[in-house]
Amino acid sequence: MSQEKSVSRRRFAKLSILGATLFTASSHRRAMAAQANPIRLGGPPMEKYNSPDEWVAIMKRLGYSAAYCPVNAQQSDDIVQAYAKAAKEANIIIAEVGAWSNPLDPDETKRNAALKKCKEQLDLADRIGAECCVNISGSVGEKWDGHHPDNLSQETFDKIVESVREIIDAVEPKRTVYALETMPYAFPDSPDSYLRLIHAIDRKACAAHLDPVNIVNSPRRYYSNAALIRECFMKLGPYLKSCHAKDIIMRQQLTVHLDEIRPGLGYLDYGVYLKELSKLDGVPLMLEHLSTAEEYNQAAQHIRSVGKEEGLRFL
Repeated sequence: MSQEKSVSRRRFAKLSILGATLFTASSHRRAMAAQANPIRLGGPPMEKYNSPDEWVAIMKRLGYSAAYCPVNAQQSDDIVQAYAKAAKEANIIIAEVGAWSNPLDPDETKRNAALKKCKEQLDLADRIGAECCVNISGSVGEKWDGHHPDNLSQETFDKIVESVREIIDAVEPKRTVYALETMPYAFPDSPDSYLRLIHAIDRKACAAHLDPVNIVNSPRRYYSNAALIRECFMKLGPYLKSCHAKDIIMRQQLTVHLDEIRPGLGYLDYGVYLKELSKLDGVPLMLEHLSTAEEYNQAAQHIRSVGKEEGLRFL
């Protein structure tokens, strides 16, 4: 046998093995995708609406199957229920009612006002049947979502437990839960600290909300964010009610500088994020913090494109 024929046969054998491996991997991916749950993507409408029908039409046009709460706590039960009915008929879930405020404010008057708002918003979430009412835990500093040397202390941890219990016990929700958003310099700042909080709060109506970008707060987490995302879903999956869709980029500077950015322009591993999310049934992924309708459209297109590459479906 000539050397040329021998090399040719070895190359053919290698290509055959490679082809079989790729076919097996592709078959495995298709099988996994077939078992995955469809993903519900949502975001805020960037135009005004005056009725449930107008709101549904906007959400359908955007291709969203999940939504932020379309009404406020001051609106009547008739209006709230009209939107709830329209959402159900259109197969749109109301993912979140925001309670953005600082229940840990060092100023007593402001703290009491924040607690009052949280209770009102949790009640609204229960009235409309939202997946969750979400807030951050707060800060013991002057800026409601800012860093402070005592934010990650045991004393502050205990204050968070007390404030969440007060909010839940005052409302006693039947159809929704209260959840804290992950944050870079306040509890919960990791999946483990989140589990500690959930267990310490010890209320059935306390669940979890995940924004992985918010806890990518170091170069180590930035470059290993895929592992971080997997850890979050492994530990928090049974408690998760809603997730946020953002992205993050680390600038080339002498000190660590991390910036939030539109999905698709940063380093977050959306392939892993979407695959982990698809293992859960109906947990929505909500776009946020963009300025224009076009930016939201570009973000949604990127997420759907990544999902398609992974063989995943969107409702």
